[in-house]
Order: sequence, then C-alpha cells, then structure tokens
Amino acid sequence: MKERALKRIAGVGDGGWLFAQIADQVAQQRQASKLSQRQLAELTGTTQSAIARLERGGRPPRIDTLLRIAEALDCQLVVELKSRRG
Repeated sequence: MKERALKRIAGVGDGGWLFAQIADQVAQQRQASKLSQRQLAELTGTTQSAIARLERGGRPPRIDTLLRIAEALDCQLVVELKSRRG
C-alpha cells in the first residue's frame, strides 16, 4: 500500500507531473526573486545541490523543505486534497 501511494504521489506513470510542476515553480520563483540556487539554499538551511536536485525533479521535496522555500521566496505554499470521485 505504501509503495503504491508513493508511486502515485511521485507521479510514476504520468511523467512525474506533480513534482515537475513543483520543480518548475520553485525555479521560476527563485529566478523572479533574483536569487541563485546557493542563496536560496542559505535562506532555507539546505545546500545548493539540494536546491538543484529539487529544481530538476530529481527527488520529491519534503513538506517542511517546501515550507522553508516558500517562506524564503515570499510565497504561500498551497496543498489541497481533492476527491477522485465526481
């Protein structure tokens, strides 16, 4: 059950749409804020390589990491659950 849920979350089977979208948004907001990956990493308490990995969609980010990134980029993190039924 857990593996199936993780595959669904990671977008396995649909090209990784969810994490690709997050990666694109982080990169776009970072660039709009005129921050380098290194600067964003310093603001969020992580490494430049972790930001680069996230932006390429290499590894699904943790919610707490996304919250720190959103704060550093002066953005609101929105997470919502939608019913699959109608």
